[in-house]
Amino acid sequence: MATDVLMGLLKEVVQRRPDLKIIIMSATLDAQKFQRYFNDAPLLAVPGRTHPVEIFYTPEPEQDYVEAAIRTVLQIHATEDDGDILLFLTGEEEIEDAARKISLEADEMVREVDAGPLKVYTLYGSLPPHMQQRIFDPAPPPRRPGGRPGRKVIVSTNIAETSLTIDGIVYVVDPGFSKQKIYNPRIRVESLLVSPISKASAQQRAGRAGRTRPGKCFRLYTEGAFKKELIDQTYPEILRSNLSSTVLELKKLGIDDLVHFDLMDPPAPETLMRALEELNYLACLDDDGNLTQLGRLASEFPLDPAVAVMLISSPEFYCSNEILSITALLSVPQVFVRPASQRKRADEMKNLFAHPDGDHLTLLNVYHAFKGQDAQENPKQWCHDHFLSLRSLQSADNVRMQLLRIMEREELEMVSTPFEDKKYYENIRRALCAGFFMQVAKKESQGKSKYTTIKDNQNVLLHPSTVLSYDADWVVYNEFVLTTKNYIRTVTAVKPEWLIDIAPTYYDIMTFPKGEIRSALLRAAERLSRKEKLRSDSSRRR
Repeated sequence: MATDVLMGLLKEVVQRRPDLKIIIMSATLDAQKFQRYFNDAPLLAVPGRTHPVEIFYTPEPEQDYVEAAIRTVLQIHATEDDGDILLFLTGEEEIEDAARKISLEADEMVREVDAGPLKVYTLYGSLPPHMQQRIFDPAPPPRRPGGRPGRKVIVSTNIAETSLTIDGIVYVVDPGFSKQKIYNPRIRVESLLVSPISKASAQQRAGRAGRTRPGKCFRLYTEGAFKKELIDQTYPEILRSNLSSTVLELKKLGIDDLVHFDLMDPPAPETLMRALEELNYLACLDDDGNLTQLGRLASEFPLDPAVAVMLISSPEFYCSNEILSITALLSVPQVFVRPASQRKRADEMKNLFAHPDGDHLTLLNVYHAFKGQDAQENPKQWCHDHFLSLRSLQSADNVRMQLLRIMEREELEMVSTPFEDKKYYENIRRALCAGFFMQVAKKESQGKSKYTTIKDNQNVLLHPSTVLSYDADWVVYNEFVLTTKNYIRTVTAVKPEWLIDIAPTYYDIMTFPKGEIRSALLRAAERLSRKEKLRSDSSRRR
């Protein structure tokens, strides 16, 4: 998405600076599209040195593409000439699981059929750089002089499609799927869904096999599916995303006329309007669409605007240290590890950190324990014993330090409510409402764990991973998960009075249709009014 915005800005700059020359170079872009966008600019094609790649398809669709991919990798290792293997899968959990299974099976092959050694490496965006670098290590040598050569297999997301070239790859295994961001502006839900790739992506994947010598690509789908079912090009991310962060960035750069800003792939007007509306509710834009002081501050953080506003507001609730930790943990992959063979034990360990009011506070408990003396003596062993991801917790630590530097630069106060104060956790829950007040669900009167989202009226269930220990009437949630059912994940119990107090414009009761949610808000408003009256009477008596 940053590329879309950058191209729009460059086009504006060129119109004002005709002397400026811009060269755009890529091995993957739809070149003619960029040529048209930049007023029929000259196009140069520089042929690369590629080798022929033989394509193989499956005769029938595969029921389980992950199992089929593992089987194909092992078959290549057993029957094909030397050369490394690149397997494309969709995400971290899937990749790590497949890598573990391939390693176990390959070890058996070495013992039983005298196959060469096979070294498995994983590659995905959240992997630390030093671990990503391992994919360039040489393949393992034969187990004995004159024995069958070793090879490496890299199990990767689509990061390996275009971002880097790995010498030695001769075989590509392509199940035909990737995780793609999908945004529905009507219900304001952004999700990562496993979706079929495009023809362009399939060609890119196949091309990875022919970089250094003739190669083979094993597509785990039929030739008919490739020709008839895959779209030609992947839809640009700007057409599939919530644009709140993009709009805030453009406003910060002084681009106020968003409707006429010449993007290469203009998003739907509804998506743009939703983004402007959200930023207005967050008080990042005023009613005229101008950037506010809060909006300028929020744009300094590499965060979703709602999360940035929560962080900026946290000193008012005397919990900026705690909200900073929670924000960092929400910015990294899942910290809880739940192996299929040890789920019961993993759940028992998770319950050691569980807070009855929900998942955000549980994450905070995990971080506090991780920074404690016991954990820091041997972090790797401590995380292993408690079924936690050391990698994710270390990443959260780095994110926290980065965000802390921004907060200090912007002179945002770092404060905490004393832990022994009964309002310690309540203040944190109130601060969560300052950012997530648009991500709220109300419990339905019928059915355990059944909720309805505020305003958008989507029926949802609490995700099974939640530690919320009671049927809270109102919850804020971090993520809306679209699977066979609609789930809300990472939830914390809140009170409607807090929502009305913190976001009165969004919770203007007159904007809600008659029904259970409006009635509940009316009752909450009355309770809030009575409390304020009592407080006022008490202060007058003093």
